[in-house]
Amino acid sequence: MAGDMQPRLIPPPSPAASETEPVQRWVRTPPIDIFETPEGLVLRADLPGVAPDSLELQVQDNKLSLFGRVAEQAPQGAKLLHQEYHVGDFVRSFILSDDVDHDRISAKLAEGVLELTLPRAKKAEPRKIEVQGG
Repeated sequence: MAGDMQPRLIPPPSPAASETEPVQRWVRTPPIDIFETPEGLVLRADLPGVAPDSLELQVQDNKLSLFGRVAEQAPQGAKLLHQEYHVGDFVRSFILSDDVDHDRISAKLAEGVLELTLPRAKKAEPRKIEVQGG
């Protein structure tokens, strides 16, 4: 169910961090909305607490993956005595259709909302093929 949180082991967010061990963190599936426009699709995901530098988006083999890490924000020098709200990271992936132009996908993150623009790939124009004699 979207928005559910569960603790699970997650790998470090990038290959550069692969020397560190996976840690157990709360992970959420962010709720999303998908809109169709004449140019393609627009996907919006709620990612509260995720900063642009802690958000990773990747497209590989028609699979779009997002991973957003949320930093814990305790007051400096404070000790946690009671906790009801668990800070959680966000993970979600989607299979893209062949109609999406992977090279023109763009993303912006503002006020906890990620907006991905997934433009349609241009259709090949009909063309005449010249036949050469041999």
